Amino acid sequence: MKIAVIGTGNIGAAYARALAQAKFDVAIGDRDPSKAAALAHEIGPQVEGGGIVAAFKLADTVILALPHQAVAAVLAEAGDLTAKVLIDVSNPVSEDFKDLVVGLTTSAAERTQAAAPTARVVKAFNTIFADLIPAEARDGRQLQVFVAGDDAAATAQVRELAQALGFVAVDAGPLRNSRFLEPIGMMNIQFGFFLGAGPTTAPSWAHA
Repeated sequence: MKIAVIGTGNIGAAYARALAQAKFDVAIGDRDPSKAAALAHEIGPQVEGGGIVAAFKLADTVILALPHQAVAAVLAEAGDLTAKVLIDVSNPVSEDFKDLVVGLTTSAAERTQAAAPTARVVKAFNTIFADLIPAEARDGRQLQVFVAGDDAAATAQVRELAQALGFVAVDAGPLRNSRFLEPIGMMNIQFGFFLGAGPTTAPSWAHA
């Protein structure tokens, strides 16, 4: 299975490296194809990099490693997205990272689904900081990834992907539950960057 990562920032680069380390074939896409190509060359031969449209065409599963505000424009230029699994990892935060700009009655993931109605959008990984994406950074910690979506096959696939990267996958129900997962991601940002916990903190859910 080839997985595309859209975005070459800290999160996109971390996912591309982690996926390659887990032996997935990876395509990296960026609006600046030279950035994607340089990152792919740095990671290794099983990774290719180029423009956004090319990356979407090469993969059936796509990680949108983008700020929420950038997602709709990227999807508009991505081409045919029918049946593709789009993994929304974003939290719709304000520029100062202190507030959510979407919430309660909708979510970033639901907006992504509206922007790509023929795709299968899954919310996942939004509570995992970039520093915790590499397996070695977790040092034996069993971190949870909450997975929400309306397509059973797509959410099962994303749970398997999370497990392949060394996370504990938690079924978080339908896509509308992203309305609750994104505030959890926002609280994690508060702990990580404003309350002193640092970027290696992550929430977990204990079931009695």
